[in-house]
Amino acid sequence: MRRLYPTFIAAALTAALLASCRPAYKVTNAEVTRIPIDSTLDAQPDAETAAMLVAYKAQVDSIMQEVVGNAAQSMDVKRPESLLSNLIADVLREAATDVLGHPADAGLVNMGGIRNVLTKGPITMENIFEILPFENSLCVLTMKGSALKQLCADIAAKGGEGISGIRLEISKERKLLKATIGGKPIADDHTYTLSTIDYLADGNDGMTSCQLAETRTCPPGATLRSLFLNYVKRLAAKGESVSSKMDGRITMK
Repeated sequence: MRRLYPTFIAAALTAALLASCRPAYKVTNAEVTRIPIDSTLDAQPDAETAAMLVAYKAQVDSIMQEVVGNAAQSMDVKRPESLLSNLIADVLREAATDVLGHPADAGLVNMGGIRNVLTKGPITMENIFEILPFENSLCVLTMKGSALKQLCADIAAKGGEGISGIRLEISKERKLLKATIGGKPIADDHTYTLSTIDYLADGNDGMTSCQLAETRTCPPGATLRSLFLNYVKRLAAKGESVSSKMDGRITMK
């Protein structure tokens, strides 16, 4: 007689039990309804939920409506360069001083990470969160010039990003034509420092060349939002307003 091993018996019993538990019901129809997440929902808010949020809303509003500085001009975000992307990239490059003891050779922030414009006048905490809503953190990279050139080509392929310290010339077909740092061509064998965010340092958003970095330092707690907020507050403490300028750091030919 053929011997039945315990494992075989257990498997057979399990299969039988699963088969016996199979429901006799079948889906015969399915309907999908769209629920628009827009201002129409505000017309008839759920009273119970609204009542529960009252205390929290008051506390959050008191924080978010705090005025932390002033903008001397309105600043937008667009390719190949813009006032706000230039400013944030400059702030990011300067922030590398906490790691290197001096600003990085270059700064890089992606346009997609800047989610709103900055309008002229008072700057509130809410404005800061609207502009930089993500928990992206400072990362300082060291990379050879050959790798940095590839990164410049990545930036050109996107039609431009927020950069600082670098000047790029790109074609209308989004090909890199020229890249310089400090007015000098990038040398393949020279080591450069790049101040960016962890999201890009990981090679996301088309910046795959960031993964060619030789070293990477990401100080804890140094989010891009907190760096920008501290910059605004420092200017306010000196009685100065936030401003930016277009300086041709990315040109299309």
